[in-house]
Amino acid sequence: MSASTSVPRERVARRYRQPSYARRLWRDIRINRHVYIMLLPVVAYYLIFHYGPIYGVQIAFKAFSPTRGFLGSPWVGFDYFKDFFNSYYFGRLLKNTLLLSLYELLFAFPAAVVLALLLNEVRRSSFKRLVQTVTYLPHFISIVIISGMLIDFLSRDGLVNQLLTWTGREPAAFLSDPAWFRTVYIASGIWQNVGWGSIIYLAAISAIDPTLYEAAKVDGAGRFRQVLNVTIPGILPTVIIMLILQIGSFMAVGTDKILLLYNSSTYETADVIGTYVYRRGILDSDFSYSAAVGLFNSVINFALLILANRLSRRYTETKLW
Repeated sequence: MSASTSVPRERVARRYRQPSYARRLWRDIRINRHVYIMLLPVVAYYLIFHYGPIYGVQIAFKAFSPTRGFLGSPWVGFDYFKDFFNSYYFGRLLKNTLLLSLYELLFAFPAAVVLALLLNEVRRSSFKRLVQTVTYLPHFISIVIISGMLIDFLSRDGLVNQLLTWTGREPAAFLSDPAWFRTVYIASGIWQNVGWGSIIYLAAISAIDPTLYEAAKVDGAGRFRQVLNVTIPGILPTVIIMLILQIGSFMAVGTDKILLLYNSSTYETADVIGTYVYRRGILDSDFSYSAAVGLFNSVINFALLILANRLSRRYTETKLW
């Protein structure tokens, strides 16, 4: 190839060469600067309150002393992790955390989907709004008030035991019997969050093309068959995304609610990793040990999130990233 033909080709290639990512980002910022200005408080929030505290995770590998600070405390490696894995409570904490998370996944997660499907089939708008209002309200009540209501209703002389006595049954020790704790926790969680959780599925249902229902009617499909063949496939990507997010927080059960409801007599089934971290870190001031336990919990959640997203991308082509 002669020099006279190579020079124009280089010019053409340079003309159509894609600009670098930084150049394209800077051009986008200049064009949409108002949007980026509105984004700044959100970015600042995550940097300060979510990414900044990650610096403190190092105390899980140090014998942290408040007088020496983060940098002055001596390194101890994985000693606190080993102590936790070899501790007497490790098996109980892991079992309780896994069981509560699994029951939430099996009962609480599908409840919101089922409620959304049922509400979508209600044709009387006034009744539909009433049901939505009644089911949404508990979500806006503070977890402290919810726990107080549960303690009042489920106590020995509470409303539930009075109803049991009135029907001729023996009263139950709901809050002091370990066998009842998981039922109380899961059932109250469904009551509080099922309405709020159904909103996103109702939004997904409203986005389904109405012509699909018309086509199903022409083919002779009844209401139940339309739900199976049109509604459920239409919201399936949304359900999968929400399932991935749920699995990503699999080990993070509601620690605050458990702290308000449990007591020493129900530790056998109620004590989870989150409550153990609270007792060791806040009450016993064992910061390094509790940081190691909390880090272990977070790493498991992160691994489950990656695994769930990868499996979903492989088998359903629905993914978070």
